[in-house]
Amino acid sequence: MSRIVFSNLSKRIVTSLLGAAAMVTCIAWSQWTYLVLFSGICFFSLREFYLLSVRDGYLVQRVIGMASGLAVFLLSFFVSAKIIDHRYYYLLFPLASLIFLLKLYAKTEAKPFTNIAYTYLGIIYIAVPFALLNIAAFEGGYYNPQVILGCLFILWAADIGAYFAGSIFGKNKLFERISPKKSWEGVIGGVLLSASVGVVLSCRFDTLEAWKWMSIVVIMVVCGVYGDLVESLMKRSMEIKDSGNALPGHGGFLDRFDGLFISAPFIVAFLEIFHK
Repeated sequence: MSRIVFSNLSKRIVTSLLGAAAMVTCIAWSQWTYLVLFSGICFFSLREFYLLSVRDGYLVQRVIGMASGLAVFLLSFFVSAKIIDHRYYYLLFPLASLIFLLKLYAKTEAKPFTNIAYTYLGIIYIAVPFALLNIAAFEGGYYNPQVILGCLFILWAADIGAYFAGSIFGKNKLFERISPKKSWEGVIGGVLLSASVGVVLSCRFDTLEAWKWMSIVVIMVVCGVYGDLVESLMKRSMEIKDSGNALPGHGGFLDRFDGLFISAPFIVAFLEIFHK
């Protein structure tokens, strides 16, 4: 049993280090490598979500759903980068409307509107948060990787702190009905480590003031926990353990980036209101 646990931990650490190095490099290198990175993550996350929906018995429109989701992300990037005008956002409405039109030709579906709803859910749950990250990436009118990197560092610190504190000290369950393994001790460990990272960021990154970095720490920790619980709720409803096996030791893309899905809207709202 100990060998299995060690093996899983080893896979988790190797995948984390390689993935983190690739992500940091792409984000820091240029806006174009950032675009390629998050386009790929968005694509595979959407694909994973729709495959799980089909597995759960829903006849979602995967192609149009993934195309619409990527369109949301790409349009947000090019508008935020001031490469195209914001009026091109209106292209999203006829594209999204195709989901309804195509369902008219599906003669054998018993509940077409339920399947339409799940198609839209993938766009709202995954593509929209990634699209909002573009606004944070271009905060100030130009590409600046500091906010995105800072958010990821805080999120990773919260995950690492929660994982080890929960494994060592975890006794009091956080939300046993949905996620039996998560504990209050794990949350506290995540808070302490992410707060430490927030202090370092406030000293090293000059894009935001210290209080704003610490505010993002609070947002990331709280929303990260809820994002993880939301994804656990989805997996429990589908009776699966992991959303996929693309990332050894971590499961799938939804397992790895669930914290961003919930936190991104709150972070962008905070920056747009309080950062000038």
